[in-house]
This record gives sequence, C-alpha cells and structure tokens, in this order.
Amino acid sequence: MKRGLQVLVIGIISLVVLAACGSSSNGDSSDGDGGKTYKIGASQIVEHPSLDKAFEGFKAALEEAGLDVEYDYQSAQGDQNNLKPISDGFVADNVDLIFANSTPAALSALEATKDATDIPVLFTSVTDAVESGIVEAMDKPGENITGVVDLHPDAIQETVKFIDTYFPDASVGLIYNAGESNSVTQIEAVKAAGEGTSLTFEERTVGNSSEVQQAAQSLVSEVDLFYIVTDNMVVSALESVVAVANEQDIPLVVGEPDSLAKGGFVTFGIDYFTIGKRTGEMAVEILKDGKSTKDIPVEYPPEIQLFINKEAAEEQGIEWNADWDEDAQFVETAE
Repeated sequence: MKRGLQVLVIGIISLVVLAACGSSSNGDSSDGDGGKTYKIGASQIVEHPSLDKAFEGFKAALEEAGLDVEYDYQSAQGDQNNLKPISDGFVADNVDLIFANSTPAALSALEATKDATDIPVLFTSVTDAVESGIVEAMDKPGENITGVVDLHPDAIQETVKFIDTYFPDASVGLIYNAGESNSVTQIEAVKAAGEGTSLTFEERTVGNSSEVQQAAQSLVSEVDLFYIVTDNMVVSALESVVAVANEQDIPLVVGEPDSLAKGGFVTFGIDYFTIGKRTGEMAVEILKDGKSTKDIPVEYPPEIQLFINKEAAEEQGIEWNADWDEDAQFVETAE
C-alpha cells in the first residue's frame, strides 16, 4: 500500500514537471508569438506632429501583428547632444530593436550599435538615407539597419514646379538648420529643381528654434514666398513663421501635411502614419519572422498628394486658383 502511494505521488510530480517544461521560463507558449515581451527603444530628435504620427503608425503595426511590446520612448528635445546617451542607454539595456525616428536619431543609433550589430535599427522620417551615411544604398542596407525614408523622389520637384507655375518670378525664402544633413540635402534639391525656372532663392540658417522667427522676419523685405522643408528644428517652431507669413501676406509653402494644420498654405506631402506603419511591419518581419535587415531594402513613401489649407491661403492674401479645387486635398488649421 505504501509503495503504491509512493508511485502515485511520483507520477503526479512527473506530470507537473512535464507541464512546466511545456512552457519556457520567459512565458513562451504555442500561441501567437510565444508570449514573449519585446523591448523596443524609440528615439526621435524632437516632438512634432509628423514624427509623432510616424511613431503611432509604427506601434500600430506591431499591435496588429499581436506582438507584446514594452517601449522605452525618449525625445532629444531638439538637442542632438542628447541622442548619444539615449542610444547608448538602449544598447546597455540590450533592447530587442531600436526605432530611430529622424535622421539624427538614426545616425546616433547606428553609431551606438557599431559593436552591437545584433540589435537591429529601423528608421523613418529620414530624408536621404544614403547621402546622410545611414546606409550604403537603398537596396543594400547596412549590417543592422534599414527603414523607410520620408521624401518621395518627386516631392521637391513638384513643389518647385507648383511655385513656378502659380507664383512666377518669386523670390523664395528658405530657412533651415545647416547642422541637419537631411535639411541640407533638401535645400540643395530645391535649388537644383529651381534651375531653369523663374524663381530665385534667399537662405537663412538657424542654430536653434528660438532663432526661427528672427530669420523669417529678416527675409520679409527680400522674398515673395517662404518654403520650409522638413527641417526638424524649424518645423518645431513653425508657428513663428506662420505669424510672420500671415502678418506680411507672404505665402507659406511647407514640406509635409502636418505643417498645414499649423497654418502652412500648401505642400506636396506624404502620410507620416503610413511610413511609420510600414517601418513597424518591417519590425514584425525581424522580431517575429527572424528576417535580417540585410534582406529588407530601404523604401520610399508610396505616393504624394497636393494638400492645401484654404484658411491659410486667405490669411496670407493668396489669390485663389480654380485649378486647386480639382487637384488638392484640403486641410484645416488646428484650433
């Protein structure tokens, strides 16, 4: 009798042990992604609507894929010096992946992981990944980095064409941070697109967001129109340019639709939520499917669209053209 009881107890213990072995120590199971919780470090140079929407899109893709994710989100608050400790911290914490939202954030993450290439880096809101040195080529991403750029190949060309068509002979004011490589690339592209047109360009560079309004005011007597590209520093202080544009009746052309909600007049833009979501889908391929960044080429946004803010057009004294009623999507100024 005693021996039978011992056998029964041993049998029960064995069943418990086998059941425990069926689940891994980190909570993995046969359902979904095995119950794993991924830790993702997310960094961006500054908080403004476009970058924020890209991050929302990124998170949406991972949520739709059913991944359990813990995010360590950090903003550099417009100061590139803050990015190194942020990126180094992600590496020290051995995160599963870094989401780098903007060119400075991507460059910082790439530098931080040069000796930790087992940590994949996915970027978006980057204008020119090749020229900035993030990747060697669009179809040949680096050892541990890939992503989605935010500049459609035709966006600047179409914008300059729009200005030349509807504001011929205009002197165009450009305000940007010369320390942002993505901004320098865009400014060079704007001037190249302007060759052979009736347009001329006047430039002002800024070192911080507090200088943006002064730069705009200094251009008032020299320009007929402002064109603000997707410069992170200037866009974070765009309201100051809008104020000058409205007061002086100077049309304000911008680089992305979210700047229209702040009071810009027109843009050929992209949807930042969409490019963020596509970057998130890449993250799913890497984390869930085990794909390598090397096998995921850098992508362009799928399409561009003409967006116009009618209220801003009126504020800036712009004569309405009937063509725009057919060609544009309309955005309202945010209250």
